[in-house]
Amino acid sequence: MDMKLEKMIQELLARIDTLERENARLKEEIEQLKKRLSRNSRNSSKPPSSDGLSRPNKNNSVSEKGKLKPKATKKQSGGQKGHNGNNLGQAKPDEVVTKSVTSCDHCQSDLSDIKAQGHVRRQLHDLPEMPKLKVIEYCHEKKCCPNCQKYTTASFPEGINAPVQYGNNLKSYATYLQNQHFIPEQRIQQLLEDLFGVSVAKASIAEFSQTCADQLIEFEQMVLDQLKNAPVKHLDETGYRICSKTQWLHVCSNADYTYYHVSPKRKSLLSGLTGIVVHDHWKSYFTLEGISHALCNAHHLRELRSLAEDGEIWAKRMMRLLRKSCHLVNISDQSVLLPNKQVLISKIYDRIVADGLKYHEILMPLASVGKRGRKKRRTGHNLLLRLRDYKNDVLRFIYDSEVPFTNNQAENDLRMMKVKQKVSGCFRSETGAQKFVRIRTLLSTARKQGWKIIDTIADVFNGKVPQFN
Repeated sequence: MDMKLEKMIQELLARIDTLERENARLKEEIEQLKKRLSRNSRNSSKPPSSDGLSRPNKNNSVSEKGKLKPKATKKQSGGQKGHNGNNLGQAKPDEVVTKSVTSCDHCQSDLSDIKAQGHVRRQLHDLPEMPKLKVIEYCHEKKCCPNCQKYTTASFPEGINAPVQYGNNLKSYATYLQNQHFIPEQRIQQLLEDLFGVSVAKASIAEFSQTCADQLIEFEQMVLDQLKNAPVKHLDETGYRICSKTQWLHVCSNADYTYYHVSPKRKSLLSGLTGIVVHDHWKSYFTLEGISHALCNAHHLRELRSLAEDGEIWAKRMMRLLRKSCHLVNISDQSVLLPNKQVLISKIYDRIVADGLKYHEILMPLASVGKRGRKKRRTGHNLLLRLRDYKNDVLRFIYDSEVPFTNNQAENDLRMMKVKQKVSGCFRSETGAQKFVRIRTLLSTARKQGWKIIDTIADVFNGKVPQFN
């Protein structure tokens, strides 16, 4: 009887041990699912569009220039007291309409011969009447030579090659609307018909963009050469639907230039880069040779916020340190910190990382899924190891005035490309995708250079490749 009881007790203990392990695993899984549900654009890399109607408050977020946005206040929306403001000011008029005073409004006396004491000016700023399609006919003589009996026709201007064709101004507008504002070809048809009274086939609109892209091969290479030799450049990538398959759109940019390229593989990175590359810690970027790295601290702040919300004190301290360091750099006259402040920030950084690692070392290990492979670590533990091993890349912005706090430049340059994908769904051919990114390289770079966009596109159709000063 005692043997049976002892065996039963052993079986129950083994059963309890199994259930406890299973319970621990399920608790960990539930905790991970809860954390996944709590993720949004503030504490993860999820896009703001995924937040839905419950979009979180973005106070204390990082601005596009890497500066920290101020905390929310109870001020009313709009211009605040003491704000100078901007309004519609009077300008040099294209047309002046004058009106004389002929009689007094009070006593009805005749004032026709009285000299004016001054003028009261009011201006109306309005668009001119919509222009209609302008048709220019080139009527050139054709003569027969009495000696050789052969005909000679007066030469036509360059670019006039067909009996009927569209001009470069119309091509520029159609290309601008399609590639800058992502208006589909059918709606461009309607727009040109409504505004200018001209009917253009969808195939012609597509051909305009293709012609423009073909003229930009040299310009595209010029932009890439400028970025390769720039002291600091930003890299990022995103998925792009082409031919119903996921391919990759890569961007290399800075404040002056933007270069896009698409590839079937995510790891199709540029070669021949020099200087410093700012990125989001994607491992493949560390395979690039001959460069230094700077990591995006906007990504770190989102990850740290998520951990701080889960109760990890070290993450809140690291958030405060990075924000304070960014603020000190922004208010510094030299845009770089003095050596004593750099040393202080570095010491505090090391202390926070060490405290965080101690915190994770005393936690109960995660349940192992299998016997082989590396031991599973928590998200915060992995981030701490990254912050420890890549400390110089995280804090490079406090040592080099050219290095920004974030990789927002590249993310901003990718944002409108994702808008295009949302509008169109996908590209039906790789040729169409290549055409689009080449024209976007021109448009984005032209805007950064301060060029007039329509004039720049028109120059391309006229055979003039834009040049940099």
